[in-house]
Amino acid sequence: MTTTVPASSFETPLKFAYWVPNVSGGLVVSTIEQRTDWQLPYNSALAKTAEDSGFEYALTQTRYAASYGAAQQHEASAFSLALLGATERLRVIAAFHPGMWHPGVLAKWLITADHLSGGRAAVNIVSGWLKDEFTGFGLPWLDHDERYVRTEEFISALRGLLTEEGYSQDGKYYSIDDFNLSPKPVDVPGRPHPEIFFGGNSTAAQKAAGHVADWYFSNGRDLEGYQGNVEGVLASAAEVGRSPRFGLNGFVIARDSRKEAEETLREIVAKAHRPAVEGFAQSVKEAGQSTADGKGMWSDSSFEDLVQYNDGFKTRLIGTPEEIAERIVAYKEIGVNLLLTCYLHFTEEVAAFGRDVMPIVRELEKDLARKHGTELDASQIPDVPGVSAEAATASADATLPSTAAASSADEEEAA
Repeated sequence: MTTTVPASSFETPLKFAYWVPNVSGGLVVSTIEQRTDWQLPYNSALAKTAEDSGFEYALTQTRYAASYGAAQQHEASAFSLALLGATERLRVIAAFHPGMWHPGVLAKWLITADHLSGGRAAVNIVSGWLKDEFTGFGLPWLDHDERYVRTEEFISALRGLLTEEGYSQDGKYYSIDDFNLSPKPVDVPGRPHPEIFFGGNSTAAQKAAGHVADWYFSNGRDLEGYQGNVEGVLASAAEVGRSPRFGLNGFVIARDSRKEAEETLREIVAKAHRPAVEGFAQSVKEAGQSTADGKGMWSDSSFEDLVQYNDGFKTRLIGTPEEIAERIVAYKEIGVNLLLTCYLHFTEEVAAFGRDVMPIVRELEKDLARKHGTELDASQIPDVPGVSAEAATASADATLPSTAAASSADEEEAA
């Protein structure tokens, strides 16, 4: 693996996020029991559990037409505001589509959300893959790569309006003339403006991410596949002198033994809602295979992969807490800065992840930093009520695996 990861990435602790289940049916398209709920009372309590367990971010899904087999779905921006109001430290990322929102309108929304939350609002810009949502609303549907041209313009305009006085932009899709938004976002030390996330596996997505995104999100990927994504984004970022950070989606199945975790995965797939998964596969076929090089999202996803609709099984966060922690730190070594997680039973498994997996990750991160000639900055580890950062890492000593973090790469094709 040849990706050059800056030393600062090894000094900075990994950040953890979770998918907000603001859609009915959970995060796998399966009839297996999922102890989760799409309504606000459940999600408010979940958000509080997450921030008290060491999670720094939550990502609210955006969909307009029911999909993934979900019959009910809440809109992302309104739901995100509710979660910001229910929490104190958690940063909530709301997802938005260019073509459905104007960057100026979104910038105004984001500034207001930022002030209401004390500087905790963020956005995820989604270029869009579900054609029926656009055509059903009577909106233009663009070819794959052209959607990313529009997205790059959209994010440029969004950032400009957030940060500049009298911002102007003359583009193919957005023309803005000497426009000023007041107030500007909350002044948060170390943050020039609310964070802008953006994702996609295709070459066009990687190019746009490198040019304009603060964070690049990827669907679930194996180690080799994710390294290719990182290299593509970094090459694009180098063209304009930028340094984006990197996030990765993963479905977590942490159990007392690897056997038990693998059995849970097999049950999820065996109980897949086949018509819904096949319908989703048909919907995303255009997104994954319409690119010039065939490298879009879901282009190589099997039926089993699509049971978790963001390819979360591919990341292989499946096993004991020790095995999962090793796997996570192996991803950090090739460039991951944030892990976006999802679960079968959100409330109890989010709490268990914070209790059982994160402390081992922190101890392995310390070793990884020293391996690369630096030290992990424990002061950046989020405070967990009643637990100091030092205690959080020290608590891992009794259960820390003796194998090296990178050893999990050898298990890439396991089960």
